[in-house]
Amino acid sequence: MMQNVHLAPETDEDDLYSGYNDYNPTYDTEELENDTAFQQAVRTSHGRRPPITAKIPSTAVTRPVATGYGSKTSLASSMGRPMTGAIQDGVTRPMTAVRAAGFTKAALRGSAFDPLGQSRGPAPPLEAKNEDSPEEKIRQLEKKVNELVEESCIANSCGDLKLALEKAKDAGRKERILVRQREQVTTPENINLDLTYSVLLNLASQYSANEMYAEALTTFQVIVKNKMFSNAGRLKVNMGNIYLKQRNYSKAIKFYRMALDQIPSVHKEMRIKIMQNIGVTFIKTGQYSDAINSFEHIMSMAPNLKAGFNLILSYFAVGDRDKMKKAFQKLIAVPLEIDEDDKYISPSDDPHTNLVIEAIKNDRLRQMERERKAMAEKYIMTAAKLIAPVIETSFAVGYDWCVEVVKASQYVELANDLEINKAITYLRQKDFNQAVETLKMFEKKDSRVKSAAATNLSFLYYLENEFAQASSYADLAVNSDRYNPSALTNKGNTVFANGDYEKAAEFYKEALRNDSSCTEALYNIGLTYKRLNRLDEALDCFLKLHTILRNSAQVLYQIANVYELMEDPHQAIEWLMQLISVVPTDSRALSKLGELYDSEGDKSQAFQYYYESYRYFPSNIEVIEWLGAYYIDTQFCEKAIQYFERASLIQPTQVKWQLMVASCFRRSGNYQKALDTYKDIHRKFPENVECLRFLVRLCTDIGLKEVQEYATKLKRLEKMKEIREQRIKSGRDGSEGPRSRREGSASSDSGQNCSASSKGERLSAKLRALPGTNEPYESSSNKEIDASYVDPLGPQIERPKTAAKKRIDEDDFADEELGDDLLPE
Repeated sequence: MMQNVHLAPETDEDDLYSGYNDYNPTYDTEELENDTAFQQAVRTSHGRRPPITAKIPSTAVTRPVATGYGSKTSLASSMGRPMTGAIQDGVTRPMTAVRAAGFTKAALRGSAFDPLGQSRGPAPPLEAKNEDSPEEKIRQLEKKVNELVEESCIANSCGDLKLALEKAKDAGRKERILVRQREQVTTPENINLDLTYSVLLNLASQYSANEMYAEALTTFQVIVKNKMFSNAGRLKVNMGNIYLKQRNYSKAIKFYRMALDQIPSVHKEMRIKIMQNIGVTFIKTGQYSDAINSFEHIMSMAPNLKAGFNLILSYFAVGDRDKMKKAFQKLIAVPLEIDEDDKYISPSDDPHTNLVIEAIKNDRLRQMERERKAMAEKYIMTAAKLIAPVIETSFAVGYDWCVEVVKASQYVELANDLEINKAITYLRQKDFNQAVETLKMFEKKDSRVKSAAATNLSFLYYLENEFAQASSYADLAVNSDRYNPSALTNKGNTVFANGDYEKAAEFYKEALRNDSSCTEALYNIGLTYKRLNRLDEALDCFLKLHTILRNSAQVLYQIANVYELMEDPHQAIEWLMQLISVVPTDSRALSKLGELYDSEGDKSQAFQYYYESYRYFPSNIEVIEWLGAYYIDTQFCEKAIQYFERASLIQPTQVKWQLMVASCFRRSGNYQKALDTYKDIHRKFPENVECLRFLVRLCTDIGLKEVQEYATKLKRLEKMKEIREQRIKSGRDGSEGPRSRREGSASSDSGQNCSASSKGERLSAKLRALPGTNEPYESSSNKEIDASYVDPLGPQIERPKTAAKKRIDEDDFADEELGDDLLPE
């Protein structure tokens, strides 16, 4: 039985599938063009191949047969000719009868099964870019233009306007080169209009930002007049804004209206903004009726806070009370479009929810909502303060109407602020009783309002020097709101007034801990450290305050004064120079500069600043005295006369100024004028010994007959003076009663000649020296000037106190301004 069993040959496994791809190529007509034998037969003389005989050996060639496993088997053709699938010249003839996955018609017959083409090797390298080609140059130039536009925008956002303009100009130059190159290579339709538009728009914007309005308008005209730019008409809004900055209001309105005509009605928000600009321009030109039409249209279509406020201003300008009320109600009704504060309160103890709420409690959106709400409250408060005095018979009734409207709206918390503002209006009208009564109504309100009202009451009583009441209300304000910096500052002021500087400093420090931007507390604690002679700490406070209030004259003076107390005149001069750059007409600061320069020995600079001080305020006795002494020292007695004459007009009861005038006439050689002046002084002050001495001397030198008369009077006065001195000396040894009576009579008798007791002809020591004061704002020994003087610049920097002064003046403190810092934000 085994002889009929044939074992499979032990060959490659591919032999099991050999022959599957064999086919008879006779009927394969599709690939005849690739059949070499057929093409050779066609080219013979008879058009056919010679017949194949049995004697001729077979010309069949073997060809590899590809299988699914990639093996090759040589098979002979049964027809005795080369098969159409044979390999000719190293190229496999493609087959068409059998089409399987991984095979193609052409050159891959007989190759391994490789559907992914992994046996082909790596892909050929990419062709290198030809950087010299025009298309590549255009592409690189376009990329450079885009980069320049972006750099220009970034520089503008960083505030470097000059660099932004340079980049924009460079982008414009390169863009024009790009356009010319494109026209040479391609048709005009292929020009990048978007790039041209962006370059021109950026250039015009940078011109406008650098206030080069003529160039900006020219560039905008280029864009607007080009019909190829779509939606370029809206840029007329930018042109209108430029004309508005130039105060060319007629052209601004014209361009705004042109832009409004070219913007479709579907763009409602843009149209509303343009109409708002038109209304504002009408207000600037005084055409309030046209402005009212614009703002009324806005409030009917899309009401907003700015348009509502401007509408109230327009009605206020024309004096329409009823429409002011209606416009105020419309302003109150404008929706804020912000979320309620309840969403920022955690409803549960879920830690994940609490973390989310904590994260969004102060994010950018929340900050934007706060800013929008603060802006709305500002508009409403300003509008109420504006219209309340005019919409009713009195401002109190007007405030009451505004308060009732606000209470019925979403801004209920503003009603209390309006009430406090009503009290402040009473203060401005000097009606202190009504102000106090209005503020006392808040004692039963909630803590925030109570604290604000008590703070203002404390400030009022402090200004009236009723420190007990001021301290009481300051305590109430602090107890109602311990974190109110204004209340703590006022409490510190009352303690300072009582002389307890250490405790006052503690209140000021607590106010600064609650609000580091409380400039009043920082200023006052600097003054407190000055009183405690802690000059380094005082200087530190004022320097910190200077970083906050860069141009505050009070702060600059305090820094200079502290440096002077620290015996650093050079630094004091530097800070006083900054002070007069802020307030160049402050006569006391100028005189202080003159005093410092004089102490340094620089008489010319001292004279310059003293003279400037005299020019701005010619009634300062110390300055007049120094200038007169300066001219006498420099041997210009004629010029000194005008200063002493002015001093005699300011202090007519002081004989020394008139004596100095007569002395200047005598020094300059005008003896007749000197004699007349001495005679006039003698008529006004007949008991002045010094005047009689000069009269006797002059009459003797000139040879006048009146010399004997004046000599007799002089002897009588000298004898009376000796008697008075003896009485005073003997009275010191007597009883208390007689002594007091003698002193009283002696002082009354000698009051007129006390100034001329020991001067003689020489210049007095006081005239030769500088005023003996420590600070430029100290009152002189004569109280007449300081009592009548009111500085035209408003609050003084700091008035130094005389030794007899036991309390602080109000000018020593930068107390809160009513209606601003004292009110809650």
